[in-house]
Amino acid sequence: MTDPRPRTVLVIGGGASGNAVTVLLRRAGITVDLIEAKPDWNVLGSGITLQGNALRVLRELGVWDKARESGYAFDSVGLATPDGHVFHVQQDIRTGGEDLPATIGMQRPRLQEILCEAVRASGATVRLGTTADDLIQGETGVTARFSDGTEGRYDLVIAADGLNSLTRAMIGISEKPEPTGMAIWRVAAPRPAGLERTDLTFGGPCYIAGYCPTSENTIYAYLVEANRDRASIDPASYADEMRRLAAPYGGAWPEIAASITDPAKVNYTWFDRLLVEGSWHRGRVVLAGDAAHACPPTLAQGAAMSLEDASVLAELLSAQESWDSLDALDDLLTRYHERRIGRVRMVVEASVQLGQWQLDGVRDADVPGLIGRTMSALKETP
Repeated sequence: MTDPRPRTVLVIGGGASGNAVTVLLRRAGITVDLIEAKPDWNVLGSGITLQGNALRVLRELGVWDKARESGYAFDSVGLATPDGHVFHVQQDIRTGGEDLPATIGMQRPRLQEILCEAVRASGATVRLGTTADDLIQGETGVTARFSDGTEGRYDLVIAADGLNSLTRAMIGISEKPEPTGMAIWRVAAPRPAGLERTDLTFGGPCYIAGYCPTSENTIYAYLVEANRDRASIDPASYADEMRRLAAPYGGAWPEIAASITDPAKVNYTWFDRLLVEGSWHRGRVVLAGDAAHACPPTLAQGAAMSLEDASVLAELLSAQESWDSLDALDDLLTRYHERRIGRVRMVVEASVQLGQWQLDGVRDADVPGLIGRTMSALKETP
């Protein structure tokens, strides 16, 4: 029998996982309110690499065609020496299936715009510049008190509020992100002629120097080094600092470095690791995306794992017509965790291991084997 009362969900956080789960739940006829702390809906950023298993979820959301038109698809990765000589080109595994490219690069703001458009079109209620200051749980629902003084009553709250999730701590989950010891400089730049895939250099002054085409005219470039005290680096010097680190690299790097002139467009971020090992929910509040797990971008799987969370959680929630029973909801959310934890742990641990081998100077590490085993496993649907 169909539940006569519409199911209601509060989604906290309008990033990849929050936006995706909102669209999928609305498709199932579930009432969704989405709140996002940032007034601009977090449309900043340089670039993002999306592998096939992420593209599979974008197709499920109905936005794959827009993503394909906006991004740049490729099926291989090159390995280069610091002077720019490409000595090996490896075909990437199509983790989303043979009917999707192995990878597309996109400008991160454009991906966010596409997802935001899909949320708006879904009919969800969206409130920007708003946070949930308190969540009061009862047997039959959750009362959320918002930063604008209002409150709402929901059957379920999905906390998709990112790496430094306030909701995670609010519901008593104590895990926090831990730095891995590395940091990354990122910038969007014009695409040099002939740059048609990601090329990676391991060595030189940085652990990794790489770039990814994000459209016909743009790329994003990145340099990975040991993390430094952020307070010791003046943000006004970011462009100069990234050019200094890029200077020893050849190939496309001189042209890329010459375009790095605006420090406001350079992003400096530490690599973090997070994996909530126990249950991802407390009562009627459940974590998704970076609020539950995060990893260094050494496998370019962070966004994919967040999108997969949204897909699996929405699938389970949509299939259960009534959430009145807390025991039944607890069972459903436990199944969500069980579906996700093994796959996410594999990605987090592999991503961290790839960086740790570099930090430790391990020269005979089985990098190709670890990447190949992980990517092959990700071909399986979550």
